[in-house]
Amino acid sequence: MIYCFPFIIFTPDSEDMMTSIIQQEPPATSHAEHLYQAQLRKERAFRTNVGISWGILLLFLVFLFSGQSIHIGSFQFDTIELDKAFILKNISFIAAGLWQTLLISFLSIIFAMILALLAALGRLSTFPPIYALSTFYVSLIRGTPLYLQIFFFFLALPQLGIILSGIVAGVMALGLNYGAYMSEIFRAGLASVGKGQREAAMALGMTPMQNMRRVVLPQALRFAIPPVGNEFIAMTKDSALVSATGFVHELMWRATKVGRAQFNNLEALIMAAMFYWVLTLVLTFFQSKLEARLAKGDR
Repeated sequence: MIYCFPFIIFTPDSEDMMTSIIQQEPPATSHAEHLYQAQLRKERAFRTNVGISWGILLLFLVFLFSGQSIHIGSFQFDTIELDKAFILKNISFIAAGLWQTLLISFLSIIFAMILALLAALGRLSTFPPIYALSTFYVSLIRGTPLYLQIFFFFLALPQLGIILSGIVAGVMALGLNYGAYMSEIFRAGLASVGKGQREAAMALGMTPMQNMRRVVLPQALRFAIPPVGNEFIAMTKDSALVSATGFVHELMWRATKVGRAQFNNLEALIMAAMFYWVLTLVLTFFQSKLEARLAKGDR
């Protein structure tokens, strides 16, 4: 029997042929797909090995402070013994300073970003007084230690009748210091916007202010955000210097207070170090997610 359709003739043999074609296995994976899968397996293996290595190092660190003794023949190795009762008693007191540390860091990074953007615009200016002011600010702040700047705002300004609290003095010093260093990041971001885009915006009738606000700044900030994240992570650690004023009860101040009072400086400083470490790991995680999100536009 022959089944006829317009332009197509099916016979029993052709039906078997079509069925065999339909039941055929999908085409073999291409060479490029094999290479991609091999690369993924290599990356997964690398991350797994890194995780295992981290676990081994953490276990070694825990053992180093476990207070255990190892005897190998005549050789004896004693690990460091910590006062666990002191740690359990004071860990909540030290942890309470974490919010003060974050508050100082967030306020300082906002202040620093504003100063860095203004300084970067000033360094790109063709008006001599503005250019001189921005370069003078960067040179002065980068040429003096952060520790000195904190004490200047907290101890020197009261002689002029300007009395600042410990937090305000710390935020101003950190903001001014990091703003000077971050100005180079923002200047590079502004300079990364191509001249052709500026000229195209002008050709469309945009004013210089509109050009800066709609074309230049969005692209410059996208370029500057990842390194600004690094500066923020560094600032959370440098915020410990504010404890030197004695009136800001953040992590470092609380750790040194209970450590000196009870002669357990080792345990107190280790707890503070662990809090700073965990905080840095969390901030680094969120920064990597932000960088991955911003990098999608480059693909």
